[in-house]
Amino acid sequence: MNKNINTLGELRKSGYRPKSVKEEIRQNLICKLQKKESTFPGIIGYEDTVIPDTERALLSRHNILFLGLRGQAKTRMARQMIDLLDDYIPVVDGSEVNDDPFNPLSRYARDLVAEMGDLTPISWLPREARYGEKLATPDVSVADLVGDIDPIKAANLKLSYADERVIHFGIIPRSNRGIFVINELPDLQARIQVALFNILQEGDIQIRGFKVRMPLDILFVFTANPEDYTNRGAIVTPLKDRIESQIVTHYPKNVENSLLITEQEADVHEEQKGKVHLADMVKRLIEQVAFEARNSEYVDKKSGVSARLTIAAYENAVSAGERRAILNREKETYVRIADLQGIVPAITGKIELVYEGEQEGPQQVAYNLLDKAMRTLFAQYFPNPDSFKKRKQPANAAAGQDNPYRAVIQWFDKGNAVHLLQDISDKQYETSLQKVDGLKELVKSKFPRASGKEQLLMMEFVLHGLAAYSLISKKMVENETRFSDLLGTMMNFTMGNEETEEDTF
Repeated sequence: MNKNINTLGELRKSGYRPKSVKEEIRQNLICKLQKKESTFPGIIGYEDTVIPDTERALLSRHNILFLGLRGQAKTRMARQMIDLLDDYIPVVDGSEVNDDPFNPLSRYARDLVAEMGDLTPISWLPREARYGEKLATPDVSVADLVGDIDPIKAANLKLSYADERVIHFGIIPRSNRGIFVINELPDLQARIQVALFNILQEGDIQIRGFKVRMPLDILFVFTANPEDYTNRGAIVTPLKDRIESQIVTHYPKNVENSLLITEQEADVHEEQKGKVHLADMVKRLIEQVAFEARNSEYVDKKSGVSARLTIAAYENAVSAGERRAILNREKETYVRIADLQGIVPAITGKIELVYEGEQEGPQQVAYNLLDKAMRTLFAQYFPNPDSFKKRKQPANAAAGQDNPYRAVIQWFDKGNAVHLLQDISDKQYETSLQKVDGLKELVKSKFPRASGKEQLLMMEFVLHGLAAYSLISKKMVENETRFSDLLGTMMNFTMGNEETEEDTF
């Protein structure tokens, strides 16, 4: 439309035809679908589930409830609906509720149009200004959402409280002809939810005894977490009945989508990008932690494990590598497996534990999840060690011919150990790993094209993987990871306990 149009008369002559916000979104969505354009760019993993459901709801001109656990892009989906609105729409100039010049709702706009007719001034509202959002909390009132009488306005205009012009409209009427989102709907008190009934169905709003007939033109989008139905609150049944489409969201169903989401959302500093390299295997290890957490007996499944866990862990892993490079005055480095100790704070802050998890402790649960992730991922890169535990060795087999890990395990069986300090230089890191018999040969046989630093990373991964499969011992002490003989460690532990018992007596 021509934004140079400034009066109602000029708008009539232009041939402009008003349409409801839901019709407007429907038509713009149809155009995008016909052109095969992305309707919700940047939303990964919902291409065959949530996005088609949302498109169908918008084509049906429905209000929508997104139901899902934390960190499932519910609010982001709602905010992206702004892009389905027209660039600008005409409104009566000075209106608090974005009155349509052809069909004014408020007393102010009706009086102005009646007085000035075709000379009624209009202004143009951009689509960004047609979005309203409210986080539902127990202290939200009807006045916040719908409105209240404004005594200051009554005094300034010298009006009685019986005059409709003394009303101060709340955020919902001010979102007229736009999109309004209520996040965490069950947290809204039941009596406040009841106030939404008529707005959704009949278009009536009641403010302090005023029964104002205002058929508001709004697309309502609500978000809720399933746990809220039983824990913090509930969506009252009549309100739920008035929300036409309920769409269930979900976490990424595979690691590939999870990787794409994390890389898209992680806020990595430009300086870090040039200095710190994150191997694909380490990225997958971080993602696997979230998958393990969602299936862990220690983590509350009703609360969910947000995608924010892997995003924060990714950022911490890069920063751990950067810090080590700075301390050792190295121009660039690869993130090591040992650096993943630095992602523990990102894990502990993003998971809700059940009783058993609380007994274990958040930090121990985080280390357990890391070990499980390493065990799962190790079998995708190297032969599964469990298959060699069950297999009998031929009597005439040469040492190490059948079991690829035999040379490495035997080196530790001789009493040797590897001590990897978290902040050691790349040179010390290489020296520590190179001394393990058979470790380099094993990695070379599986990844012959890997670069020198990639080989070292995979060598460290083998040690962590063998420890995860209980073939060697791994002990993490402050900023150090120690790998040693499993049997020797167990004997030392037993002897230590015996000595303690003797000392007791």
